[in-house]
This record gives sequence, C-alpha cells and structure tokens, in this order.
Amino acid sequence: MRALITGISGFVGSHLVGFLQREHPGVEIVGLLRWRSEDPQSAARLRGTQLVEGDLLDAVSVIRAVEAAAPDLIFHLGASSSVAGSWDAPDEMVQVNVLGTLHLLEALRQLHLNVPTMLACSAEAYGVVGSDELPIGEDQPFRPVSPYAVSKAAADLFGYQYHRTFGLRTVRLRLFNHCGPGQSSRFVIASLARQVAEIEAGLRPPRILVGNVDVRRDFVDVRDAVRAYWAAASEGAPGAAYNVCSGVTVTIREVVERLLAFSPSRVELVADPSRLRPSDLEVLQGDPGLFHAVTGWLPTVPFEQTLADTLAYWREQVRTC
Repeated sequence: MRALITGISGFVGSHLVGFLQREHPGVEIVGLLRWRSEDPQSAARLRGTQLVEGDLLDAVSVIRAVEAAAPDLIFHLGASSSVAGSWDAPDEMVQVNVLGTLHLLEALRQLHLNVPTMLACSAEAYGVVGSDELPIGEDQPFRPVSPYAVSKAAADLFGYQYHRTFGLRTVRLRLFNHCGPGQSSRFVIASLARQVAEIEAGLRPPRILVGNVDVRRDFVDVRDAVRAYWAAASEGAPGAAYNVCSGVTVTIREVVERLLAFSPSRVELVADPSRLRPSDLEVLQGDPGLFHAVTGWLPTVPFEQTLADTLAYWREQVRTC
C-alpha cells in the first residue's frame, strides 16, 4: 500500500510518518513536497519516505504529483493552520485551505483515482454553539467566526460535495484542538510551554503572556490524532464526517496551572492584548461517540502526559538553541 501525505513536513505530518513507520511498516509513504518551499530539505529529513514535488496552489502540479505518487490512500494534511494568524492573512487561508483542497479533489476526479482520502478538517468550523448544543455532534451546523474557520468549513463542504457528486471516497475528520511535542509556539499550549522553558533558563522574566485564559477547549494529543487518521482510513465510511476529540474541556488558565506544576518557577500571568482575537469562542467541546462507535478510537494519552512531553520538548529546544 502507498500512502500520499500532503503537509508531510508539518507538525501532524511528521507524527503521522512516525506512527506509520512504527505501526504499519508495510505502508510506503510518499510526501508531497512544496517545490517553492523555503526549506526544501525539511521533508527530506523524514527518513524512509519518498517525495513528489508539487504545490497545492498549482492545480497542474497537483495532478502531476498525484499521478506520480500513484497512492492507494491519501492523508490531506497540507493547510495553513493558525486561527490567530488568519485574521492577518485571510486571503492565504482561502487559497491554501480551500483552493488547495479543491485542487487535490479535482486531481483525483480527473485522474479517475478513487482512493480513500482523509481530509484534515477542523472543529473551528462549528463556530458559535449554544450551551444547549454541547457537546458538539457531527450534525451541528457551521457558524464559523474566524477566517481560518470559514476556510476549513469550505474545505469540509467540498469534501462532502465531491463524494456526493463524483463518488470520491472522502472522509472528513473534524479535529478539535490537537497539541503535543513538536508543535509550533504559534499555538497556545506550545506557546505557554515555551515561555515556561525560557523562564526556567533565565531567558525571560517570570511573566507568562496570555490571551483569554477563560475559554474552554477540548484538547487531543497529536499521537492520538494520527491514530485517528489511520482508524478513519481503515474503518471510516466514505462521505462521512467524524469528530476527533476527548469530550472533556479545560480552560487555558487550567493549562497554565498544570504546566507550572511541572516547574519550580513562580510566575505571574500578564494579559497581552495582541493575543486576543477579534472574535473568539467561549467553549469548544466535542462528542467523540460516533467516531468511537465506527472505529473503536478513543484518546489514550493523558492530558498531563501531553503537557509534560510538550514542556520537555521546549526545554530541549531552549537548551540547544
């Protein structure tokens, strides 16, 4: 079996490669390498993978790359993924997340290549949810409130449309906040862990900059997330959408407190207006029941382990930089 991974050099892509190599060594891994990448060697460092060149924004190159890869299975992870950054570059969100997904689906249609295709969608697409609508099920309507969320909602709907219209075997995974070692500090848990590590190393004063610490989020460890992709590829129904979540929420304030429990540092929280979003969601809490019923998947990595491993990762990054 040959698996094509778009976004192979990203946070989730790197973990997915490791998972496949450990748990499914018979799978040949092919990565889509963006040929105009600023770091063309990043994906090459993923040992044991093959690479095809292409750009999700270039429809012709995507067709050529998919044809060259000749995959039996696709994990479409390539995306622009920062909710906060989407306010500054909404056009990039639309181009990468919507057009990139559309170009991939069109390549499959034009090549008559109907293979299981896992689409990395997002729970952010659900947007505004009433307290009586929690936890969120897959039939919840989309009410997105950020450019990122709008772009992921559109990509999700294209996945559904190409299944219904052309019979493509798309499966849409609506991931809630995923995190873990190796994630960019543009994301909240990684940002907090990095700040703690830098405080411990004496590289910054004992103050942690935060945005809205009262929002509640449903976090999933990236190592559980990549298991979910494989479970969906093995057991998911073509055309279906599944929440990938824990069903449990914590506030960002609680995240900080739990991180600090691993550290001897004593710090104060300082509100940073630049970390506040023009529009935010009070709660994102998913219902994992459908995905569990179909695939048997449930998260297995304790949240404290995720935090400890993320902090350890940033301590190592700070030590070696």
